[in-house]
Amino acid sequence: MLQVEGLQAFYGSSQALFDMNLQVDQGEVVTLIGRNGMGKTTTIHSIMGIVQAASGSITYKGKNITTLPAFKIAKLGLGLVPEGRQIFPNLTVNENLIATAANKLGKANPWTKDKVLELFPPLAARLSSMGNLLSGGEQQMLAIGRALMTNPELLLLDDATEGLAPLVRKDIWNSLQSLKQSGLSILIVDKNLNDLMTLADQHYVIEKGHVVWSGSSAQLQADPSIKDNYLGV
Repeated sequence: MLQVEGLQAFYGSSQALFDMNLQVDQGEVVTLIGRNGMGKTTTIHSIMGIVQAASGSITYKGKNITTLPAFKIAKLGLGLVPEGRQIFPNLTVNENLIATAANKLGKANPWTKDKVLELFPPLAARLSSMGNLLSGGEQQMLAIGRALMTNPELLLLDDATEGLAPLVRKDIWNSLQSLKQSGLSILIVDKNLNDLMTLADQHYVIEKGHVVWSGSSAQLQADPSIKDNYLGV
């Protein structure tokens, strides 16, 4: 579904990504993991067209999207849950959800507000609340729901459970399991390795803008040196 090959990206004269390679297959959950500042968010932003690739290629469902602007990439079926949630603070929960509602791919059973509220019941009681009055967990649920309302085929989540209470994190992971079971492809950045290994099919470890290791959850579990060398503080 998604193929990234030889991706390089810069911020001004500073290079952030060096020959990044990764792929996400249909129905897979794939992670980008590594310490802070290693290029995970830049990779997500490059895929979405927020950061322009300097070289390399990004292919989505056989179409080269490397140079497309972000809004055209989103129309192809990629949905972003950004780092920091970035919900609209002065819109209500209801308005946040309907603002992005679209079914540009013509899905027979598209995401609707009711389906989002079924996935995230706490939002149902907060429909008239402004985005900036929600708890962190509610904001993250809303950010995921807002992305789902675009009816993506590939969901990209950047810091999916960062800063959330343990019970709320559990709810988020359960919802992501449900999305995986529905067949949605997911590319996810997060630091909660145990939860990621339960959810994901494939992992890419990033160090200083490079992929230094990739493999399955079983392979990652079997090689503690990966965690010690690239994921520990």
